[in-house]
Amino acid sequence: MAIKRIWHGWTTPANAEEYWNVLRAVVIPGIEAKGIEGYRGIEVLRRDRDDDVEFVTIMTFDSVESVIEFQGEDYERCYVPEPARAVLERWDPTAAHFHVLAHRPSSDVEMSDPSGSVGRKAAAPPDEEHDGPRTGGP
Repeated sequence: MAIKRIWHGWTTPANAEEYWNVLRAVVIPGIEAKGIEGYRGIEVLRRDRDDDVEFVTIMTFDSVESVIEFQGEDYERCYVPEPARAVLERWDPTAAHFHVLAHRPSSDVEMSDPSGSVGRKAAAPPDEEHDGPRTGGP
């Protein structure tokens, strides 16, 4: 199963857009440029709070060995390049690593568009829902 590498960083509301730009233009392309075998992607989460903005990155790897290829033997240490340090207020010095035990996508998935609106995908009509292949009969 996959490994999820989870890390948190915080910035000021005034620097949040700049940090997001640094993630998109510097940090994520820098990770991708490493060409790590077993790196499967990154998710970025954002939570605006009263006094700060929290960012969470969730990287997916095939194995701990892939994480070590990314970060070295001390693979729990954080990866925060200098341009990110310049706009972050604080960050976790280490990342947490979790083994994925299950991944079950829903057939009723929330979808969001770039404008930020959220909608729900319509569930299949009752006569099209079933637990497995049909073997015949009504």
